[in-house]
Amino acid sequence: MCKDCGCSITDHHHHHHDHDHSHAHQAAHETLHHNPQLNDKKTIEVISKILDKNDHEAAHNRAHFDAHGVLAINLMSSPGSGKTTLLEHLADVAPFKFGVVEGDLETNRDADRIKAKGIPAHQIQTGSACHLDAFMVHDGLHAMPLDELDVCFVENVGNLVCPASYDVGTHLNVVLVSVPEGEDKIEKYPVMFRQADLVLITKTDLLPYFDFDVEHARQAARKIKPGVDVLEVNTKEIATVQKVAEWIEYKRKFR
Repeated sequence: MCKDCGCSITDHHHHHHDHDHSHAHQAAHETLHHNPQLNDKKTIEVISKILDKNDHEAAHNRAHFDAHGVLAINLMSSPGSGKTTLLEHLADVAPFKFGVVEGDLETNRDADRIKAKGIPAHQIQTGSACHLDAFMVHDGLHAMPLDELDVCFVENVGNLVCPASYDVGTHLNVVLVSVPEGEDKIEKYPVMFRQADLVLITKTDLLPYFDFDVEHARQAARKIKPGVDVLEVNTKEIATVQKVAEWIEYKRKFR
């Protein structure tokens, strides 16, 4: 949750949809706990109202995906961890049809890259907001041919903090951490990795050049989220991308 950028102090005038409380509240409460300066009554009330509205819209998004038989996956990571590159390579091997809702502060570059692979994509420019929320994703869904898709990815804004607090209405969360970042990112940002259904260690072709302990990273992820799936990805080795596609296909068929 941002203290200074103002991304969490926004209001949305949308219809609400009933659902139970999501992981976003847990993440927000953890953030408040670790940021005592935010623990004043007014701030907590504002954040709670924002998350309540967001969660209602997220439930509506999930129902929308379910109605179309689409598995929705939220991709989250630091900037430059390889989310878009992974999607480009999945386009070559995935046994399912997918589309992408892209989130960035500015430019359409990521959406253009995905479209160049023949994959439907819609770019959301968030301006100053460092995460996507359920309302932004809902708007993006109107540009997705959901009847023609099996999977819809939401490529969130590159950030290991705020996206963890906002349920966008997907079914699964996939979090990437790249070798150049260092394995300590998992322990430094536990709220993000606690939301993960799959952790991808990316850019493993660079392991000879960085001090990155893959086994330590795997253990750290499973300490934060017991039993979480962890895969290593090197997009120069298509077999590693194929494993990601197989994981998604399994989740799609047996969810």
